[in-house]
Amino acid sequence: MMDFNLNLDFSSQKKSESVRENSLYDLLIIGSGPAGLNAALYAKRKGLEVAILSVKMGGQVLDTSSVENYLGIQGATGESLVHDFISHVNTLAVPIIKDESVKSIEKIEDQFQLTLGNGAVYKSKALIVATGSKPRQLGVKGEAEYSGRGVAYCAICDGPLFEGRDVIIAGGGNSAVEAAIDLSKIAKTVTLVHRSQLRADQIVIDKLNSAENVKIHLETQITEVVGENLVTGVNAVDKKTNETLFIPAEGVFVEIGYLPNNELVKDLVSLNESGEIIVNAQNETSLKGLYAAGDVTDTPYKQIVIAASEGAKAALSANDYINHL
Repeated sequence: MMDFNLNLDFSSQKKSESVRENSLYDLLIIGSGPAGLNAALYAKRKGLEVAILSVKMGGQVLDTSSVENYLGIQGATGESLVHDFISHVNTLAVPIIKDESVKSIEKIEDQFQLTLGNGAVYKSKALIVATGSKPRQLGVKGEAEYSGRGVAYCAICDGPLFEGRDVIIAGGGNSAVEAAIDLSKIAKTVTLVHRSQLRADQIVIDKLNSAENVKIHLETQITEVVGENLVTGVNAVDKKTNETLFIPAEGVFVEIGYLPNNELVKDLVSLNESGEIIVNAQNETSLKGLYAAGDVTDTPYKQIVIAASEGAKAALSANDYINHL
């Protein structure tokens, strides 16, 4: 698996306008993943005064080695896809604040006021939150070191890179079991390792058990990811016997869920039990004028194409809201 040291340079693209502090924008968008970028594209084409505030241009897509399931684009890397997304948005000269985080959001009458870490203040009539999510990590030695060098967090995205190889799935819920089933079709062997019992639906557990190249270690705790430049396996402890074991593999997929980046709005809008922002079919939140899109919401199936479409919906809904102010 390749080690991607991402340092995107968009200097050759059309320069976006500067974001004007204290000016009243029609729409501000927090986040520049597929949801935020597509929201900006749609909003700008609707004639709105729009700007993006971003800490990490491209969001989680940059952490994806290969994208094989985005309609019309075959064999793209996450980096190249983000490059195309941003290049498209830049043709409309959308103002972007990069590498600066939003620290607080207030709604004062019919306006939103955003304060950045540097103290700058930006205002808008409507707001789209597209801050995405981050994968839950095992928190063990070697995990960060081998991220992108055998450790991955999306079996759908990176699974094809491990065709014919031995892989490990860490986790025991539906996402982990379904990832193991999917990978069993292309990997040499799949070993599912979970610290307790499986929590997945019985129908998918039965399907997993029918796969001949799948091994399951329950009540087993992964303690370390090991390797030599690339992953070679994991060290684990059998919690029933306290026995230490080494499980060889070339890939380790951590499938233990995601954490929505909801810190900015957790006291402003309604969240579900997983901390995701609850939105309706128009991407409206419980706070009028505030919309949300992408992986930070309770919309199912966290995929690039879905996040992009949800960003478009949020922008169109925000445009309707602004027109009726």
